[in-house]
Amino acid sequence: MKKLNMLLVLLFVFSSTVGINSQVNDKRIKFKKGESSATVEGGVIRGERDTYLVGANKNQYMIVTIMSIEDNAVFQIVDTETGYYLEGAGEIDDAKRWEGSLPSKGDYRIVVGGTRGNAEYTLKVYIE
Repeated sequence: MKKLNMLLVLLFVFSSTVGINSQVNDKRIKFKKGESSATVEGGVIRGERDTYLVGANKNQYMIVTIMSIEDNAVFQIVDTETGYYLEGAGEIDDAKRWEGSLPSKGDYRIVVGGTRGNAEYTLKVYIE
């Protein structure tokens, strides 16, 4: 019984550390003064993800696009207020373009990955 309890404690500590570390790598997308769009260039290795945070107000309109030479970069968008993916930019959507009115005030996490192999990409975020 003691071994089981120790195993559960270690599992909890490890999973908590992984959750904290995954958020440390978020990169904040900042808009230049007077600008309504920002562009980020990056690259992901197969199986890895880049994560970005962008802040917005409820009901603002956002457009996100991603382009890659090999057409293999996609993204998902998570409303960090609710923890839900935005419709059309979820885990199974392989989104390359998303646009819509934002449901919450706060940060949105954009998760970029590749569909096959490594992916060099240009991500553009527009908020009105």
